[in-house]
Amino acid sequence: MARVLIVDDSPTESHHLSDILEKNGFQVITAPDGESGVASAKANKPDVVLMDVVMPGLNGFQATRQLSKDPGTQSIPVIIVSTKDQETDRIWGIRQGAKDYLTKPIDESVLINTIRTVLD
Repeated sequence: MARVLIVDDSPTESHHLSDILEKNGFQVITAPDGESGVASAKANKPDVVLMDVVMPGLNGFQATRQLSKDPGTQSIPVIIVSTKDQETDRIWGIRQGAKDYLTKPIDESVLINTIRTVLD
């Protein structure tokens, strides 16, 4: 069972993503902001991270960059899941080390297929 870390400051969004993932057989860990998301990724070594962008403190782009540069977490794929839907946001997210960039509201089948793709 793959473990997915959800980093999102919205309890509603975290709950929604958790429901989708658990229903599809994933184990879920959540973190409410970028700082705790980075700490949780280091401590729990999830199989994949779903990263929001707009969060207080360390934003999702900064947290993704930290994870992708750290030897202890750089092998963990990060998928950005954000309301920011501009092409420049997508390009910037990939440049920070994200493996993919999905926009909210999230389509369940797209999310599950994307996670399975980055885990292969």
